[in-house]
Amino acid sequence: MRAYPYPRPTGEVTARVTAVRLRGPGDFREQLDSKAHSVVDQVVALGMAERADWQTARLSLGATVPAREIERRGLWSDISVVAVLTEGATNARTVARLQPVVAAGADWAGELELDRDDHMDRASLVVYVIATVGGVPGRIIASTEREWLIDMAAEAPRRDRELDVTTVSFARGAEWLRDFRDAPWVVDTSGRIPAVRLNSDFEGLVRLVEAEGTKTEKLFGKLLMAQVCADAWVAVFHTAIGDLELEDDGTPLFPADWRGAVLREMLPDVLPGRSEEDALREVHRRRIGEGSWTDLQPRIQYAAARRADVPKELADSVRDIARLDQEAPA
Repeated sequence: MRAYPYPRPTGEVTARVTAVRLRGPGDFREQLDSKAHSVVDQVVALGMAERADWQTARLSLGATVPAREIERRGLWSDISVVAVLTEGATNARTVARLQPVVAAGADWAGELELDRDDHMDRASLVVYVIATVGGVPGRIIASTEREWLIDMAAEAPRRDRELDVTTVSFARGAEWLRDFRDAPWVVDTSGRIPAVRLNSDFEGLVRLVEAEGTKTEKLFGKLLMAQVCADAWVAVFHTAIGDLELEDDGTPLFPADWRGAVLREMLPDVLPGRSEEDALREVHRRRIGEGSWTDLQPRIQYAAARRADVPKELADSVRDIARLDQEAPA
């Protein structure tokens, strides 16, 4: 827990997105359905817009602060509440000041407008409570513990992203795919989010993946997709660890986009018992030849298999196949 050299309230700060309005060319306007923002996941999916050419998004925000504690303890004055939207991938930063709904009340409200051209992927929204403490103005005395995520292209407000899985002919598709015409699938990490390309020319693959056919084929299809996802996790991990920015002293930094999320997700299983920063330094050190990179590969495979639920899918498939064998006529 971070220590502060001044008192801070212990009460919780919460934030919510109550409405989203988009504007585009020709004074096009659209208010997103409430389904585009999830209070549970705290995500706004701007990809649910009817038109993809929107230019600005105006978020209506609400926040609740521990007003009673602030007033009772009397340690803070000149209270203000601000919402800050940032995206590391573009270094974008937008700040909006919220206003109290009623004087000295706990509820604050306001609006924040973001420009589409300033963002690439996902932006983080945090609400801060600012005050004068001990005669020093501009102190951050509280903030939301969990950030809201504003996703520029997602079509559903989910915090955890799903792999983009598409079926395409490798023989007749994009030129780079033709070199893999004999492969059942490849993982493409060049886009905004990782994508799995399934080869429609590979006989029987689509039938299995789409869970068509017999019960046995459906079971095999689930197991196959788990293996595809495991391959994808391995691929995205290697992509992420191979493209790190470094501080002047050589310290690696977590990427700001999906690559950083992948590393934070997998590193606890790759190097258990270490902090995220320490694990990142160690994996980077080994990758550049200052340790055994080979010894880490089984740990990477293990971490990928866990995230793809390979052990669970395999165990379930074995039980289901045994059950089918028992049900089969002698």
